[in-house]
Amino acid sequence: MTVKGGVVGGGNEKKKEKKKSSKNNKFLVIVNVLGSTGPIRLVVKEDDAVAAVIESTLRAYAKEGRLPGLGSDVTDFVLYSAGDQGSDSQALELGEAIGRSGGRNFVLCKNQRQPQMTEGRPEMVAAAARRRKTYSSGWKAWFHKSFPTFKF
Repeated sequence: MTVKGGVVGGGNEKKKEKKKSSKNNKFLVIVNVLGSTGPIRLVVKEDDAVAAVIESTLRAYAKEGRLPGLGSDVTDFVLYSAGDQGSDSQALELGEAIGRSGGRNFVLCKNQRQPQMTEGRPEMVAAAARRRKTYSSGWKAWFHKSFPTFKF
């Protein structure tokens, strides 16, 4: 047995500490994809970004052949923490570290986007409203839809 610097065993403690700290920063997360049959389990690092976890989840989802197909664009999705932290239902930021959320259970949802209004759209809506006002149901409506050139 050798004694180095007053420590018995020679300094292997630091190496063991490094190994412990590098292993402790990985953990299992469970991601429930909204509309899917079951959760996806991933092992991630504590300092991984939320975007990386979403990307890994989408890759695992596609690899397992689950339906419906979700795509691969990370910005189309939002990750929520499903833990017992109260009623806080804020979406996690894409650049935030996954370990900062404090939870291990998450819900992945498709991002709801509002349709963009185009210049031609209001005219189409107005024309459809005029058609509905004139003939909404019955045989005349069917006749005018089938033969739009004839007038009574």
